[in-house]
Amino acid sequence: MIIWMIIGMALVTAIPRVLPAFIVDIVSFPKWVDRWLNAIPYAALGALIFPGILSVKPEAPQIGIIAGLTAVLLAWLDLHIILVVLGAIASVFLLTL
Repeated sequence: MIIWMIIGMALVTAIPRVLPAFIVDIVSFPKWVDRWLNAIPYAALGALIFPGILSVKPEAPQIGIIAGLTAVLLAWLDLHIILVVLGAIASVFLLTL
C-alpha cells in the first residue's frame, strides 16, 4: 500500500513539472501573456532575495539595502555574476567592521 502512495505522490509532483515542456511548443500565447510569463523568474528571484537583504543584520537593515544596491549597480555595469556576488559580500563585510 505504501509503495502506491509513493508512486502516486511522485506522479502528482512530476506531471506539473514535465507537462509544460511538451506543451510549450504546441500552444502559442498572445504577446501580453509571453511578456507576463517572462517576468515571472525575475519576480520570484526578487521575492526570494529581498527578505534576505533585510535580514543580513536585523538591527541595521540599511547594511543589506546598501549591499543589494551595490549588487544592482555592479550588475547594471554588466560585470560577471561572480563579481556581482563578491561585490555585495565585500560591501556587507566592510559595512559591518
